[in-house]
Amino acid sequence: MSKRDYYEILEVSRSATADEIKKSYRKIAIKYHPDKNPNDKASEDKFKEAAEAYEILSNDEKRRRYDQYGHQGNRGAGGFSGGSMNMEDIFSQFGDVFGGGGGGSPFESIFGGGGSRGGRRRKGTNLRIKIKLTLQEIAEGVEKKIKVNRLMVDPSTTFKSCPSCQGTGQVRKVMNTMLGQMMSSATCPSCGGAGELVDSKGSGADNSGMNRTEEVIAIKIPAGVSDGIQLSMSGKGNEVAGGVAGDLLIVIEEIEDDQLKRDGNNVIYDLYLSFLDAALGASVEVPTIDGKVKIKIDSGTQSGKILRLKGKGIKDIEGYRRGDQLIHLNVWTPKTLSKEERSILENFKGSKNFIPTPSKNDKGFYEKMKEFFE
Repeated sequence: MSKRDYYEILEVSRSATADEIKKSYRKIAIKYHPDKNPNDKASEDKFKEAAEAYEILSNDEKRRRYDQYGHQGNRGAGGFSGGSMNMEDIFSQFGDVFGGGGGGSPFESIFGGGGSRGGRRRKGTNLRIKIKLTLQEIAEGVEKKIKVNRLMVDPSTTFKSCPSCQGTGQVRKVMNTMLGQMMSSATCPSCGGAGELVDSKGSGADNSGMNRTEEVIAIKIPAGVSDGIQLSMSGKGNEVAGGVAGDLLIVIEEIEDDQLKRDGNNVIYDLYLSFLDAALGASVEVPTIDGKVKIKIDSGTQSGKILRLKGKGIKDIEGYRRGDQLIHLNVWTPKTLSKEERSILENFKGSKNFIPTPSKNDKGFYEKMKEFFE
């Protein structure tokens, strides 16, 4: 089943402001929150769907990529950014939207619940890496295996429940006010919100029971990505004791090709022809993303003509189509001539076939470009 439009999910227009998006998300999340709809799978799915939409639209860069490329714009090897979010991710990232502060479930004060999920789990820090891709890799998509140094819980480390918060990660107190009793919560100072304390640790672990480990991660890069676009792998960042791992952020860097230039999903190649090949016609070999191909040059070809190789460009990031390769023909005028060559050419100087006589069919550069890119 195809994913719904994020603006439709949050019931806002595409021109909605950040405040309008936040306000609408809060309203929808409260409506479908699992504490308010216990054991209701449909409501939980809508709650997660709204959180995924808010994760994208509340971030200026992710929203720009979504507006430009759709759901694929924030896609990474772990799926769409937000697509694999669980409840802990949602509470960890968006609790501030509901005024939950550093407390447990941000909805406790709204619904009067006892915090069925306990305190919000901490999330490890994100890691950011750059991956360089050739034009060929961008055109088809590629899987890259990279080494990432990330903090992970040492397998020899054991933990015990924090006695100060009984494993919830939160400490609560009841205050008497003129409106009656009110409960407030804060991050447990003993365990830092983890709900656990190190009981024993391995020889290589730090005081938090962590060590730095090199891990080989396979990253699937979709076709059609562009320079500067950022993909996300959920849970592949640094781990944190008693919490969930952060994300791995992958920034794409294009390696400039020596011959082919990218223009959106199209590929541009400048082909220089000798005067004789342009006049007499020829069969010429040109590079493409898929390898070299031969093209026919008609006799009488004019400089500036553009040939199109259909489907020889880059796959669209949405996966619907593939761009073309445009070949710009440039007739090369010799800069130096031998005495014999000059003599031969001077014999044709007065020939009417060598006098420029452009017709209406011989379009100028502007008309040609307009024709190909409309």
